[in-house]
Amino acid sequence: MTNNSNPLENNPLASLEEWEDDLLERYPDPESIAQGRDTESYRNYEAPARDSVREFYRLNHQHQSYDFVLAKKQEFLAFNKREMPVWDAFQFLNQLVDDSDPDTDLDQLQHLLQTSEAIRHDGHPDWFVLVGLLHDMGKVLCLFGEPQWAVVGDTFPVGCAFSNKIVYPEFFKDNPDIDNPRFNTKYGVYRPNCGLRNVHLSWGHDEYVYHMVKDYLPEPALYMLRYHSFYPQHRENAYDHLLDAHDHEMFKWVQLFNPYDLYSKSPTPPDWNELRPYYEQLVEKYLPKTLKF
Repeated sequence: MTNNSNPLENNPLASLEEWEDDLLERYPDPESIAQGRDTESYRNYEAPARDSVREFYRLNHQHQSYDFVLAKKQEFLAFNKREMPVWDAFQFLNQLVDDSDPDTDLDQLQHLLQTSEAIRHDGHPDWFVLVGLLHDMGKVLCLFGEPQWAVVGDTFPVGCAFSNKIVYPEFFKDNPDIDNPRFNTKYGVYRPNCGLRNVHLSWGHDEYVYHMVKDYLPEPALYMLRYHSFYPQHRENAYDHLLDAHDHEMFKWVQLFNPYDLYSKSPTPPDWNELRPYYEQLVEKYLPKTLKF
């Protein structure tokens, strides 16, 4: 089934512009999303609950070079590995625990449901709820034998100097680009304020799922999917010198999404059997029956 629906239909407001005017003045309250857990305890990289987090980032920062990213894009953005229903991908995610995440050891499907349910609870439009469900679906890259350090974790630009605002910046000492004069300056291979569409970020599930569904969802949803792990920017503003005016405007949506991704994590899993009819209908509304991976 092809997607013939208008992504903005059935919105409570007449247009995306009206929705933006109404909503971007107020961001969700992290405390209410966190359901009583101290929000300061999230993203604790000084003393992560699992030792695998530090080892993950050591490998990630060592290997995520400019040439590595270009090679992975050529390999995976052809989407010639297999074709399968969205729910088959979710079934795989039900076996995956993210080694880069210090905040949860639930499988990925449970995290996706917690995120999307928090978004739905706050009355956002259905395409926004779908972003919550889809945002980590690109982690199916692990299905093709990719190590987690090439799939998950915070993302950052390659092809220019690594910011010290990136988590565990000391691990970049072993990256092959660190001493390359082509890549180790502020702008590297880029121009000032060239726009993120012209910038290569470290390879992983964000870029993969963005390309997978870019023909089906509105632009705010696509920014959320593509940049939700780009913490050095949406939390630290470390790469303002590469963003253009359109990026700055659209990052309001990334910042709106981020608290749901981060603070909805809790040890209590949602009831999939109860939620399944709603989410099956939501996926059918926006996506084709099968996606290429």
